[in-house]
Amino acid sequence: MESQRNISEFILTGLSYDHNVQIFCFGLFLLCYAVLLLGNLLVLVSIRCSFLIHQPMYYFLSHLSTMDICYTSCVTPKLIGDLLVTTKTISYDSCMLQVFSMHFFGMIEVFILTVMAFDRCVAICKPLHYMVIMNRTRCNLLVLAAWTGGAVHSFSQFSMIIWLPFCGPNEIDHYYCAIFPLLKVACTNTYIIGFLIVANSGMVALVTFVLLFGSYVIILFTLRNHSAEGRRKALSTCGSHITVVVLFFGPSIFAYLRPPTTYPEDKIFSLFYTVFVPMLNPLIYTLRNNEMKKAMKIVWCQKVFFRRKT
Repeated sequence: MESQRNISEFILTGLSYDHNVQIFCFGLFLLCYAVLLLGNLLVLVSIRCSFLIHQPMYYFLSHLSTMDICYTSCVTPKLIGDLLVTTKTISYDSCMLQVFSMHFFGMIEVFILTVMAFDRCVAICKPLHYMVIMNRTRCNLLVLAAWTGGAVHSFSQFSMIIWLPFCGPNEIDHYYCAIFPLLKVACTNTYIIGFLIVANSGMVALVTFVLLFGSYVIILFTLRNHSAEGRRKALSTCGSHITVVVLFFGPSIFAYLRPPTTYPEDKIFSLFYTVFVPMLNPLIYTLRNNEMKKAMKIVWCQKVFFRRKT
């Protein structure tokens, strides 16, 4: 590898060159990151320490919260710190690690969302057999499959980037090591690699879209035979998941399902799926979820009561 590159670090352009904008963004993203950590940890602890951990839907939700924390922590702390410095640099090794970890945790999150759609489909279409079909062994296997899929995807993307020679300009027009800006500064023809990266992401997006779309088509078809109250309850449990899927997949599709080039809007769309969506997920899943609210009250009231007694 050393013979293929003569640079040891990359320079990130960041979000803006304006000092006042950077100070504003520092405060905004520091607050967002704090809310993100607090919200997802609150959901995670509330599920793990309550009766909800035995329900498949919340078992998967706890894994989704874990992935939100891991995924955004690959980028956001570095982004926040860079807003306070003039020259934003990242070492070559850290850049490659960021590429791998973002695709790893991000793809696990995509697969967890797909598994959650399957879970809702079983719960609504086969309510009497739900706990038999979605037993803990099968849930663990689905989570393991999500981790395996994330590893396969990230290794495939990483293996195409790690061999690229970098010998000239080292300025990346982004606030993290995104793949397309990296291809732009590589000192070789990256057309084929760019095509393979888009094809890889496109295949994953197509499979997950078919599974998600198919799950909700089956759900809507099944709900025709339910009462109005039954349809309302069923759709309310699916509403949060659909909202998260749309918020996460929308910007992600723009970022990866397109020709391998860079656009000025890339940074804005990236902020959605690296910062804002992981921050909103706990709010989306708790504001309209009575079971989640009840579990949070029980868990945290017990903790406060225990501390007062001790």
